[in-house]
Amino acid sequence: MVLAHFVESQQLDKEIIFDIFSKADEFRKNKNYGQLLNGKVLATLFYEPSTRTRLSFEAAMLKLGGSVITTENAKEFSSAVKGETMEDTVRIVSAYTDAIVIRHYDEGMAKLASTLSRVPVINAGDGKGQHPTQALLDLYTIYKEMGRLDGLKIAIVGDLASGRTARSLCYLLGKFPGNEIIFLSPEHLKMKDDIKEYLFRHGVEFREEKNLDEVLPLADIVYMTRIQKERITLDEYTNARGKYIIGENNFNLIKPTARILHPLPKIDEIKLPIEIEQTDSRVAYFRQAENGLYVRMALLAYMMG
Repeated sequence: MVLAHFVESQQLDKEIIFDIFSKADEFRKNKNYGQLLNGKVLATLFYEPSTRTRLSFEAAMLKLGGSVITTENAKEFSSAVKGETMEDTVRIVSAYTDAIVIRHYDEGMAKLASTLSRVPVINAGDGKGQHPTQALLDLYTIYKEMGRLDGLKIAIVGDLASGRTARSLCYLLGKFPGNEIIFLSPEHLKMKDDIKEYLFRHGVEFREEKNLDEVLPLADIVYMTRIQKERITLDEYTNARGKYIIGENNFNLIKPTARILHPLPKIDEIKLPIEIEQTDSRVAYFRQAENGLYVRMALLAYMMG
């Protein structure tokens, strides 16, 4: 199966997932990437800020011998400022390029773009919707760190109502048997019902808890997320900030074999000394971010190679 576009995690089956993982492993081991995408042009069209996602996609394309055209803030530094619609922009940009990576502040815009584009569209985050390439690199990180993707207890913590990375990851975790997901969030930022219904339909055990310290000793994966200040009201942010924190006082409640993941950027939900972050194997979020390069290389090769 070939992905014409990649706009939501549900598109992936196990065969595609492990095919991409295998390619990512090859790119990690072999630094001589060749010119697999020589002559190809990737557009990164970002209507919201990004560091890791945009730069890792651009680095991935360059390492594979392709070229990149980009607008870092399309909301302010493209014809959008003149009133041009995203739909028209995609029609034009797809005539110049071989693939488009798009991030937009409105949910569903990546899917809409895929219906208008002549070339593959990859969703790099759409509002409160999904961030499927982040979920793919998160899953890859779990696989590399734990050696398996089934029979795991995964605590997903933070702003689960607005967090597109958590939503996308749940769709992928639901494809593997024996996983149990524990949701921890402020009361007003709980995981939405559509994800819970998906997990229920696929026989994935899940529950909601309130006390992080009681869950930390049980979890194999602790997936921390920040409170999405830009997507909620100031009152909601004030009431949620600082509710769930991993710091020196509770860090050692985490099993030696467990791993902490975070899609980054982290704000104040993880407060650990640099020494711990650099030396303790339980801290996996910087390895996770590095994995994004190889997974996105593999995805581009899979879709364009």
